Amino acid sequence: MSDKPHVLIVDDDERIRGLLGKFLVRNGFYVTTARDAGHARRILAGLDFDLAVLDVMMPGEDGVSLCRWLSDERALPTLLLTAKGDTQDRIAGLEAGADDYLPKPFEPKELLLRMNAILRRMPTPVPDTVKPQVLALGAIRYDVGRGELWRGDDPVRLTATEAALMRIFARDPGEVIARARLIEDLGRAGPDGEGAQDRAVDVQITRLRRKIEADPKNPRYLQTVRGAGYMLSPD
Repeated sequence: MSDKPHVLIVDDDERIRGLLGKFLVRNGFYVTTARDAGHARRILAGLDFDLAVLDVMMPGEDGVSLCRWLSDERALPTLLLTAKGDTQDRIAGLEAGADDYLPKPFEPKELLLRMNAILRRMPTPVPDTVKPQVLALGAIRYDVGRGELWRGDDPVRLTATEAALMRIFARDPGEVIARARLIEDLGRAGPDGEGAQDRAVDVQITRLRRKIEADPKNPRYLQTVRGAGYMLSPD
């Protein structure tokens, strides 16, 4: 990532695109805007970004669908802007791979804080001279130093939040990590109730299990410790 992160804003409201673009440029970002998902896909064919900010309600392909594609195909960190306040709608966004969400209307400063929190969770590359520590998870291996997940010779794409979770668990393999600590370390503590925060973490754990477990419904490596939290148990 460059000194100035490059953010893609996708919103069908021209006024919002303009206001957010000017605000983020003043706060140290490069900004590119798109009016809808199709426009965004064309831009993404030629440019790389550090973060995408997507409106959920757009004509044609909605933001959740675009978020899922960005997560699965580009591993691009994503923040969703949604007018919907229902917890289930937010969970749907997290299940699609979003790293965070922000209900409309919102204060631009809060958006900035959440964007910076996502960017801080991204893995930091390490020099090739650093000898990596590797955790074996069956057919999967996790390079602790590089924050990378591999299946054989193929990298496994992680969202920013999934990468942050792996770093947290890899610091203390075999130790139970409480949900409260995960919420704090992920920077998700906010105005939502505790139950909603717990559920958001559960969704991210479910997504991560799909990438490291042979049978995600019966996890061997990323285990639930009832009443206590989660534990990474490598080979």
